[in-house]
Amino acid sequence: MKDILTAPFLIEMCKTTANMYRLGWDERNGGNVSYLIPEEEVKEYLDVKKVIRRIPTGFKAEALAGKYFIVTGTGKYFKNVESDPETNLGVLRISEDGEAAELLWGYKDGGRFTSEFPAHMMSHIARLAKDPENRVVMHCHPTNLLAMNYVHELSEAKLTHTLWEMCTECIVVFPDGVGVLPWMLCGTNEIGEATAKKMEEFRVVVWALHGVYGAGKTMDETFGLIETVEKAAEIYMLTAHLPRINTIRDEDMVRLAEFFKVKYRKDFLNLGK
Repeated sequence: MKDILTAPFLIEMCKTTANMYRLGWDERNGGNVSYLIPEEEVKEYLDVKKVIRRIPTGFKAEALAGKYFIVTGTGKYFKNVESDPETNLGVLRISEDGEAAELLWGYKDGGRFTSEFPAHMMSHIARLAKDPENRVVMHCHPTNLLAMNYVHELSEAKLTHTLWEMCTECIVVFPDGVGVLPWMLCGTNEIGEATAKKMEEFRVVVWALHGVYGAGKTMDETFGLIETVEKAAEIYMLTAHLPRINTIRDEDMVRLAEFFKVKYRKDFLNLGK
């Protein structure tokens, strides 16, 4: 059996969390990541019959029964993941009844998965129903997007439109737009259910005055999705107090979307209004 520290899924998780911390998206123990791993990959590195312990999921996750994830731990700092992955990460399998996560590796200090585990798993269920290749859910607190929450109307259409105006690539990278939830208590099934509902429609969901959830097929794609939204928010925050002389027109956004053959939210544009 191969050394799990050489597993591509573990290396990806370590590099991604390190980058998220470096960019200031995940201060202290803020943020969490979950990554769905195919069983055949896990079996190369772990004895899947050897369960260290069962951790209650706190909700019925039977739709994910038998699926394997690597998940950041609760209370863990992203800056420490790369140097000590076995303490800060866990590889687990959802039990057949969906009521527990069977820990196969990690959380060696007795820890457990992130407090946002319900939101992650519910979002995985929603995204897998839309696209079976969506394997990553990522939550973080990007500085400029969070700042934008305080000075921009939190309407999905208006927030998306503003972000699309900031960079030529935006409508291509997130053509489905940005979903928005009002401020809610984090770490609860309620916010998990609300996030999952939004994930049926969007791959990016803003938690008002808190942070963002992103979903994608790979670590790189999901990271790049949030990175693009954050870059657009940064440009907005750098220019919002200045008179705008130039902007990307809605007609130009349509040309971009059609050229790159992406399905975009036409109702989020101001064409003919």
